[in-house]
Amino acid sequence: MAIRRVGILTAGGIAPCLSASIAYLIEAYMQLMPEIEILFYRYGYGGVLKGDFFFIAEEMRKNWQNLLAFGGSAIGNSRIKLTNQEDCERRGFIQPGQDPQVVATERLRADAIDVLHTIGGDDTNSVAAQLAAHLDRNDYGLAVIGLPKTIDNDVSPITQTLGADTAAEEGAKFFANIANECTTCPHMLIVHEIMGRNCGWLTYATARAYRKILDGRKFLPSIGLYRNRWDVHGVYIPEMPINFGDEADRLSRIMSEVGNVNLFVSEGAGVSTILREMEKSGQSIPMDAFGHVKLDRLNVGNWIGSCLGDKIGAQKVLVQKSGYFARSAAPNDFDLQLIRETAQLAVQCALQKKSGVVGRDEALGGRIALIDFARIRGGKPFDYKNSDFLKILADLGQPIC
Repeated sequence: MAIRRVGILTAGGIAPCLSASIAYLIEAYMQLMPEIEILFYRYGYGGVLKGDFFFIAEEMRKNWQNLLAFGGSAIGNSRIKLTNQEDCERRGFIQPGQDPQVVATERLRADAIDVLHTIGGDDTNSVAAQLAAHLDRNDYGLAVIGLPKTIDNDVSPITQTLGADTAAEEGAKFFANIANECTTCPHMLIVHEIMGRNCGWLTYATARAYRKILDGRKFLPSIGLYRNRWDVHGVYIPEMPINFGDEADRLSRIMSEVGNVNLFVSEGAGVSTILREMEKSGQSIPMDAFGHVKLDRLNVGNWIGSCLGDKIGAQKVLVQKSGYFARSAAPNDFDLQLIRETAQLAVQCALQKKSGVVGRDEALGGRIALIDFARIRGGKPFDYKNSDFLKILADLGQPIC
């Protein structure tokens, strides 16, 4: 059956690919099926539940390229789990006693949606998978097609998620300015906290991108402008255990020799240690609607800065987070190309009423393909024993625990 109306939503945290994904979906539909109706749900699944949407305007059809220069989502984002009835009730998306999946299904039916494009990370696509299964059980022939957005690059079996490369590049630019704070105080510890709940890929990629920036600089050692002061001195990620005692000894030597220490830290690094300390002291652990620990409440960077600062002789500890800066950027050329190719295949699958997530499939050598929802898993760990990461650690003199 031919499709007549398409719905598009973006969900989860923002990333440098959302507005561009919308743009390239519009482009692909105009090329393949210009007469199709496109509507946008505001603020993710919340727009579906509340029936808050708008149709594409002629101005948007003509000027879709304008979206490519913007980060964030032009149609709004939110974190909503359709299987969490209590949270949906509390936030006013449904009435007491209603099932969010039923409400969403009926809204999509009422809106006459034939294909729903969900642009988001592992949580968004897990919700999309649950919604697609619910629709199938109720004989509603709607295709749900996800586009994999997450700057953590931690969705299996996808080798490169949309926006991740840009986020690493932007995080490196962020620290390129922050690193100059080392000149404001002798014996300074700078902790650069980078997004990554379960996966250290973004921290690794940001460190790699930052060190490439340093490769292009010229230094003046005679007045103290030498590379080692601006370099990374430690990289801590969730997958790799941290021996804070050994690290304190190593970093103390660097502080004495160089005069400052720069650390790149994933927001999920050392979380198990922090949680144990919170439980011992009787503190409650903050959780979100998806059952995740609220990392912004833990402040991993502050904890590591406090843990190491005194031990390594830091006169000042500066903790800076690049997450909101990096995830809000417009996509770079690499991501623009990846987003466009992904959107083009997503529309081809939509015209065939096929459901799944479109992304680079590791089982196909990284070729972009439609991946069954059943294969999608979040929290894919970063392989911290890959040769490139090991080289970085070797350059820094940082041992693997």
